[in-house]
Amino acid sequence: TQTVSLCQSCFGYPVSIFFIVINEFCERFSYYGMRAILILYFQSFLHWNDNLSTAIYHTFVALCYLTPILGALIADSWLGKFKTIVSLSIVYTIGQVVIAVSSINDLVDFNHDGNPDNISVHVALSMVGLALIALGTGGIKPCVSAFGGDQFEKGQEKQRNRFFSIFYLAINAGSLLSTIITPMLRVQECGIHSKKACYPLAFGVPAALMAVSLIVFVIGSGMYKKVQPQGNVMAKVARCIGFAIKNRVRHRSKKFPKREHWLDWANEKYDEQLISQIKMVTRVMFLYIPLPMFWALFDQQGSRWTLQATTMNGKIVSSNSSSPLPLQTVNAILIVILVPIMDAVVYPLIAKCGFNFTSLKKMTVGMFLASMAFVAAAIVQVEIEKTLPVFPKGNEVQIKVLNIGNDSMNIYFPGKTEILNPMHQTSDFMTFSADKLTSINISSTGSPPTPVKDFEQGHRHILLVWAPNKYQVVKDGLKQKPENGKNGIRFVNTLAESFSVTMGEEIYENVTSHNASEYHFFSSGRKSFTINSSEIAQHCGNEFETSYLGFGSAYTYVITRKDNGCLEPIVVEDISPNTVSMALQIPQYFLLTCGEVVFSVTGLEFSYSQAPSNMKSVLQAGWLLTVAAGNFIVLIVAGAGSFSEQWAEYVLFAGLLLVVSVIFAIMARFYTYVSPAEIEAQFDTDEKKKYPEESNPYPKLDSDLQTQL
Repeated sequence: TQTVSLCQSCFGYPVSIFFIVINEFCERFSYYGMRAILILYFQSFLHWNDNLSTAIYHTFVALCYLTPILGALIADSWLGKFKTIVSLSIVYTIGQVVIAVSSINDLVDFNHDGNPDNISVHVALSMVGLALIALGTGGIKPCVSAFGGDQFEKGQEKQRNRFFSIFYLAINAGSLLSTIITPMLRVQECGIHSKKACYPLAFGVPAALMAVSLIVFVIGSGMYKKVQPQGNVMAKVARCIGFAIKNRVRHRSKKFPKREHWLDWANEKYDEQLISQIKMVTRVMFLYIPLPMFWALFDQQGSRWTLQATTMNGKIVSSNSSSPLPLQTVNAILIVILVPIMDAVVYPLIAKCGFNFTSLKKMTVGMFLASMAFVAAAIVQVEIEKTLPVFPKGNEVQIKVLNIGNDSMNIYFPGKTEILNPMHQTSDFMTFSADKLTSINISSTGSPPTPVKDFEQGHRHILLVWAPNKYQVVKDGLKQKPENGKNGIRFVNTLAESFSVTMGEEIYENVTSHNASEYHFFSSGRKSFTINSSEIAQHCGNEFETSYLGFGSAYTYVITRKDNGCLEPIVVEDISPNTVSMALQIPQYFLLTCGEVVFSVTGLEFSYSQAPSNMKSVLQAGWLLTVAAGNFIVLIVAGAGSFSEQWAEYVLFAGLLLVVSVIFAIMARFYTYVSPAEIEAQFDTDEKKKYPEESNPYPKLDSDLQTQL
C-alpha cells in the first residue's frame, strides 16, 4: 500500500474523498441524463419501433451491470483502482461524445431536407457510443466506491460508513437533476439547415459532465491513498478453489480426517492467507444469493409502476396542473432527504436504545419494507381496476350506437330495444358474445328494419346511423386506456362533404362524409383545433377549443351544423379520464425508498468492509451483479405467470420477497463479522505462523465495531 501522507482533513474525513464524491455526482448525471432520453432518441430520431427500441435499451442497461466484473478484475489484478477509473473514464467520455455526434441531424443531411440521407451512419455511431459507455460506466462502478473506502485508515469506520451514505446521496442527486434537465434540453430546437429536437445538446451536456468528472478525479491524484494491485488474484482464487475441490474428492474416504472448511483442502498447495481471504469472499457471496429478489421489485419502478401511473390522474399539485408529476423522480428526491435523516437521526437513536442494528439486520429490514411497498401497490391497483373500462375479450364484441341523423332511430339489440333521438348515443359500449350476436337491426317509424352484421370479434365498434338503411360501422382502434396518460380524440363528420382538422401538430386529413377519423393522442389540458371545409360560411368561425382533457381519456367530436349554418362540435365520451389520484402512489414510493436506503447503502459498505484488500472491487462487482440478476427474475416471473389481474402479480412479488427476507435473516443469523485488515495484519507479522487447529481464524469483533458495521 502506497500511503500519501496528508495532514489536511475536513471534519475528520480525508480531503481526497470530496474529489471522489464530486466525480461520482458528475458521472451519474452523465449516465442518467443520457439514459433519460435514449429510448426517445431511438424512436423519434432513428425511427425504430417500440419493440426494437425497448430491446436495445434493456440490452444496453444489462451490459452496464454485467461489465463491472471486468472492471473489478482489471483493477484488483492489473492496473489498480486509480488507473482503471481514469482509463475507463476516458473510454466513457469518448462514448458520450460519439453518441452526441450521432444525434447531429445535419451530419449526413447533404440535401438539407431535414432528414439524414444515410441513417445507417447514425445507427452505427450510436451503437459504438453505447458500447463504449457500457464498458466505461460498468467498468468504473465497482472501483469508485471501493477506491473511496480505501481512503480511510483503521479506526475511521464511522467516517467510512458515513462516506458510503454521502456517496449514495451523490448518485441520486446527479440522477435527480439530470432526469429533469436533459428532457428539457431535448425539446429545444436546433440545427444548421433545419430545426429539430436538440438531441446534440441533450447528449452533449452529459458528455461535458463526464469530462468534468474525469478532470475532477485526476486533480485529486496527489491526495489519494492508492492500493497497488497484487497480480492476477482471480486466477489464483480459481486455481485454489479448483484444487480444494479436487483434493477433497480424492480424499473422500473415511480414513482421511475431516477438515473444518472445505477450502482447507487446499492447504497442501496454497498459503493460509490466500485461503483465508477466499473464505471471506465466499461467505459474503453466499449471502448475496437471496439479494436479487430485492432488485427484482426495486427496478419495477421504471416499468410496472410507471404503467400503473398512466392509468391514474396526474393532477397532484393543484387542480389547474396540466401535466402529471414525474413520479420517477420521487425516489431520487426521497433518497436525498432520507439518507441524511437515517444517518444522523434514525441510526444514532436506535443505537441509544441499545439495539445492535448491524448491517445484515438493516438489509433484512430493507427487504421487508420493499415487500410492503408492493402490498401498497397492490391496494392501489385494486382501486384503479374498479375505475378501468371493460374491453372485449377474444370472442366478444362491444358496440356503441350514435345517431347522427335528423330523425329518431329504433335500435334492436338481442333482448332489448333502444330509441335514439338525433345526436344521441347509447349510454355506453355494450358487450355481446360474438357467437350469439347474429345482427343488430335499425329502423325508424314506418320503415322496415335493416340488419347490421359487420362486427369484428375482440374489438370495440361505434355504429353511426342517420337513416333506416344508412349506417357506418367504425372499428375502434383502442384496446386499452391510452398510453402515458394521453387522451385520444377523433372526429365524426355529419356534413355532406369531407373536411380536415388541425389540432396542434396533428392533422386529421380527409374525414369523409358520415364517417369517423382515427384517434390522435394529446397530453392533458385544453387544445385548440381548426376545421377546414368548403361548407363553412364566411360569417362562421372555424376555430374551436376542446373541453379540459384529463389523463387517459378518449373522446369523439361530432361535427354538425347549427340552425344558423355554422359548425358545432358535440362531445361524446368514449373512455372516461382517470380518476384515481397519482398521489396514492407516494406511500409505495416512500416505503420502497426507505427500503433502498437501509438496504443498498448498507450493502455497499458491508461489501467493502468484509472484503479482503486485494478483492474489494471484485466483491463490489458481485454486489452489482445482483442487480442484473434481479432484472432476469422479473422477466422469468412475469413471463411464467399469466395474471388476469395486475394486483395479483404485485402480491406475488411481495410474497416472494417476504419469504426471501426471512431466509436472508436466518442466513444472517449465522454470519460472523470479520475484520479483514486485522486478519491480514496477523499474517503479515509472521507469514510462516499458522493458526492452531482449535482456534477460529475469524476473530469476532467487539460489540461497538459490530454495531458500526
